[in-house]
Parts: sequence; C-alpha cells; structure tokens
Amino acid sequence: MSILHWSREAFGVSLKAEDIQFWQVALRGMLVYAALIVILRFAKKRSLGRATAVDVVIVITVGSLASRGITGNAPLGNSLIAVVTLMAMHWLVSLVTRDHSTISDWIKGSPRRIIANGEIDEEALIAAHMSDDDLEEDLRQRGVADPKEVRLAMLERSGQLSVIKDKG
Repeated sequence: MSILHWSREAFGVSLKAEDIQFWQVALRGMLVYAALIVILRFAKKRSLGRATAVDVVIVITVGSLASRGITGNAPLGNSLIAVVTLMAMHWLVSLVTRDHSTISDWIKGSPRRIIANGEIDEEALIAAHMSDDDLEEDLRQRGVADPKEVRLAMLERSGQLSVIKDKG
C-alpha cells in the first residue's frame, strides 16, 4: 500500500462527512492543528498580538475553514489551501498597509483621541459608540479614577484604550 493511498484512507479523504470515522476526525484534527501552527509561524508576528478588525475576520474565517476540513464538511485539502490563501492575503494586506497610511486607515481604522489634557471629547465618544460608563471602566482598569488625571487617552485601532497619565 503506497503512502498516498494510506494517507487517503487514514484521513478519509474521499468519504462524505457522515461516513468519516471518529479516529479519522481525530487524525484530521491533528493534521489541521499541525498545519495551522506551520502556517501561523510564517504569518507576521503581529497577527498573534492585539487584533484589529482585519485580524478578527481572519481568525473567524480560518477557524471556520479548519473546522469544516476536520469534520469533512469540506474537502480537507481544499480547506487547508483556503487557509493558506487567506494567510497569504493577510500578509499581503499587512505589507501594503505598512507603507500606505491611507490604505491602512481605510482597512484597519484609525485611532481616536478620547481625552486630551483632562478634557473628554464628547464628539469622539459618540463617534466611537462609547458610553461614559465604558470610558470610566476603561480608565479604572488602567488605574485612573478621574479623567482630569489623563494627559492623553486614545481609542486604538484594536479597540483598546491607551492612557497616558498627567505627571501632576
């Protein structure tokens, strides 16, 4: 029996989803897990850090494709090819947005100043769909009791609030 024939049998490559055995699903899971580790090692390191909207879309889509390949609801090879293609597109987008701030802002969004010199920008809060309660919670999580203690607070592209406290 050739290695190709053995692997097709082991992974249930030609089977319909309902005909795949539990052990074949387990083998598919191990293969997809290993493949995703290899693929992510070639991805940019920031894709594993704080997520922008683009990163979240990639994570959801890759997860969906991987699960379909594991369960047999889509051909395993096609699922892995789609994951590689998505990661390549993600890499290409990150390369383009690195050098073109207008494109970066359009795809990833741009940071928004929420507090400057202790003054809350109410229009920025409204535009960011942030309530006063949301802002207060974010400030408390950063050890700030009063917005007057803040020199600068920015709502970053990741959705996180970064805070620079006033030295006073």
